[in-house]
Amino acid sequence: MQASAACEPRNLTPDQAPRTATVTPIRAVSASSAARHGTPHCSTCSMRSVCMPPELSASELARLDTMICTTRPIKRGDTLYRAGDTFQSIYAVRAGSFKTAVMHRDGREHVTGFQIAGDTLGLDGVCAGKQNCDAIALEDSVVCIIPFAQLEAVCREMKPMQHHIYRKMSSEIARESSQMMLLGTMSAEQRLATFLLNLSKRFKVRGFSGSEFHLRMTREEIGCYLGMKLETVSRMFSKFHREHLVHANGKTIRIEDAEKLARI
Repeated sequence: MQASAACEPRNLTPDQAPRTATVTPIRAVSASSAARHGTPHCSTCSMRSVCMPPELSASELARLDTMICTTRPIKRGDTLYRAGDTFQSIYAVRAGSFKTAVMHRDGREHVTGFQIAGDTLGLDGVCAGKQNCDAIALEDSVVCIIPFAQLEAVCREMKPMQHHIYRKMSSEIARESSQMMLLGTMSAEQRLATFLLNLSKRFKVRGFSGSEFHLRMTREEIGCYLGMKLETVSRMFSKFHREHLVHANGKTIRIEDAEKLARI
């Protein structure tokens, strides 16, 4: 069972950002709906419990409302930022979903993560002052723009917010460590099981169904993320289906036996 850390060469140019499908939780707010809301307000956002620390007071939330005053719609297949872009802001996914990817010199793409509503993008740019990957919209999406210089000033005055940013950065380190373990020590079967259970957990935290969700991402993109060939991903899905662990009806996934999936 061969695993590959990157997909086959695709010879993409800067003007050929891949137009891929999405990972959308059931009952997700649409990007068009979010865009119509106009000026973003943390105090009234449905994703606040995921994006922001719960202990913020009303006055602290009002302060954040004045800082996060801009949203940006991103069309499906367009990039929010590219590797090498100057780091100025971090982004909270208000609606829609993204993938982050690193392009190899020979044209191969390696997917490094999938971000859904409530997730943060761009923190990896803090280190070098430049972004080190591409962030590509998997569907029509909306992000809240958080200028990092203003965020630093807010964090000096609001300790809960400072600790929240520390937790975000720490979770990125933990995620990358887990990804290294997944790619380095797990079988193909274990990788896919871990991927599906992780998505289930993330959707559930956001108030969506953790047992049934829609994967509009391609099997190829899953393979790019898990370090597996397309054929291996398809074979593992078929195996899970036969063993009544996961029911795959087209791109709709229903986890039928989460306990057995976890034991894998």
